[in-house]
Amino acid sequence: MIDKVFRNATLFTPVDRGRPQAGPDQGAVRVVEKGAIWCRDGLIQAVGPEEEVLRSLHPCVPDQETDLEGRCVIPGFVDPHTHLCFAATREREFSLRLQGVEYLEILRRGGGILSTVRSVRETDEEELFLATRRRALSALRFGTTTVEIKSGYGLDTETELKMLRVIRRIGRETPLDVVPTFLGAHAVPEEYRDRSDAFVDLVIEEMIPAVVRQGIARFCDVFCEKGVFSVEQSRRILQAATAAGLGAKIHADEVHDLGGAGLAAEVRAVSAEHLLAASEANLEAMARAGTIAVVLPATAYSLRKPFAPARTMIELGVPVALATDCNPGSSYTESMPFVFGLAVLLTGLSVEEALTAATLNAAYAVGMAERVGSLDVGKQADFLVLEGETPAVIAYHAGVNPVVQVYKKGERLKVKG
Repeated sequence: MIDKVFRNATLFTPVDRGRPQAGPDQGAVRVVEKGAIWCRDGLIQAVGPEEEVLRSLHPCVPDQETDLEGRCVIPGFVDPHTHLCFAATREREFSLRLQGVEYLEILRRGGGILSTVRSVRETDEEELFLATRRRALSALRFGTTTVEIKSGYGLDTETELKMLRVIRRIGRETPLDVVPTFLGAHAVPEEYRDRSDAFVDLVIEEMIPAVVRQGIARFCDVFCEKGVFSVEQSRRILQAATAAGLGAKIHADEVHDLGGAGLAAEVRAVSAEHLLAASEANLEAMARAGTIAVVLPATAYSLRKPFAPARTMIELGVPVALATDCNPGSSYTESMPFVFGLAVLLTGLSVEEALTAATLNAAYAVGMAERVGSLDVGKQADFLVLEGETPAVIAYHAGVNPVVQVYKKGERLKVKG
């Protein structure tokens, strides 16, 4: 057993009451001015005022004691929605969008998500792993210690399974905790153009059984949006996935109020994600169902669209989480601090609400709250040391990385690119 004590820190942690935090509770953050953390073999044994933690440690002598010099300490970020596993970027497409070229025209020219699908299909597994690992380690440098990674750039059984193998390797060969999500219904592939129902049949009858046999994915996601998959198609996919033992997630109402948020509540999805166009009635249904709203401010920022109504969600009692949506098309960022700043400055979240959204609620959104997301006894000693006095520095000192030190299971990480 290895005992470590981290002392002389100002601790800020969401309060875990055994469920995602919503409404007024979303902003409940415990502050300990002169705090300490005692961990044994990477798990927190005591956390709180330094005198109390040291007293609980006695007569044990720690193997390592670290003075954090009064700095601000928060839980490690949990990023609950990413597409980190891809091969090629779409920088030229970004420039076209800046010039006003519409997405459908970009798609007609061979761009968009289907260009990413082609590149992932053509890239061998080792090369895809190396590219994904670079982005995962970049996220780690910005303080992400737990990350969800979706498949969805294969759109055929073989490539989706390849992506999931790569995602599993990221969890095994980097310090990150990785939650794999199967997103075979991310788009309709070119070979099924105008035959979306036939592709849905393929997802249900071939892909989901193969994914379950492979045993890697924990969740199944679907892009429920006009021109992609309808509410009925999405319902069929998620019902098949949950019957097979996968948790349900939904890309919902990103562009149009199609009713994806209502479907998320109906099927008791753990989360609905994007939600820029979701109606208040369907958000209220999510609140009643306990479905978490995963808000993606960097995507709205990149696409120059109105932000999801995060303030309204909190007022309606919907638990809110934050994520990067890191992907090559609409949100190419691995930085949770950037997302945190956008949420505070442009969506109306308080610093405390954003901290809960980026840690504890995000952990609930990926089924990891029993291990990460807050500084509590029994959880992993995953925490960040920030440059400032409070978590407000994350939004206040814009455009830089405010994370000075990253700890995973009590180990300080020195992350190289």
